[in-house]
Amino acid sequence: MRCSIVFLFIVAACVNVRISEQLSAYEVLEKYDLPVGLLPKGATGYELNEKNGQFTAYLNETCIFGIKSYDLKYKSTIKGVISKGKLAKLKGVSVKIEVLWLKIVEVTRHGDDLEFSVGVASAGFSVDSFSESPQCGCGFHCNKNVYDR
Repeated sequence: MRCSIVFLFIVAACVNVRISEQLSAYEVLEKYDLPVGLLPKGATGYELNEKNGQFTAYLNETCIFGIKSYDLKYKSTIKGVISKGKLAKLKGVSVKIEVLWLKIVEVTRHGDDLEFSVGVASAGFSVDSFSESPQCGCGFHCNKNVYDR
C-alpha cells in the first residue's frame, strides 16, 4: 500500500511538471524568433510537430482587425509550417486589398522587418509593430482615445 501511494505521488508530480512545461502559442512564436503579435489575443491552444514544423493555432472565433491600410482576417484554425524566423504554407489568414481578400501564404522575418507574402506580392512591416498581440475588432489600437489619433 505504501509503495502505491509513493508511486502515485511520483506520477502526479511528473504530470504537473509536464503540464507546466507546455508553452503557449505565443511562446512558440517567440521560440522560433517570431513576434507574439502574429497571433491575435485569445489563442486557446495549439499543436506543434517539432520534427516537421507543422503548427496549428486555435482561436475562439474568426477574428478581423485593421493594421495600417489593411484588414486582416484570421479563421478560428490557423495552420502552417514554422521554422526559425518563418511561417510558411499558411492557411487561415488573409488580407483585404481594395475589395479582394487574399490569402497570406508566408511570413518571414528579415532582421527587424517582417515580410507578409500573398504569393504574387508582399508587404513589409517592422517587427516592433507586432510586439503585442492585436485584439479582434480593434487591432493594436483598442485603448486609444479618438482624440489621440
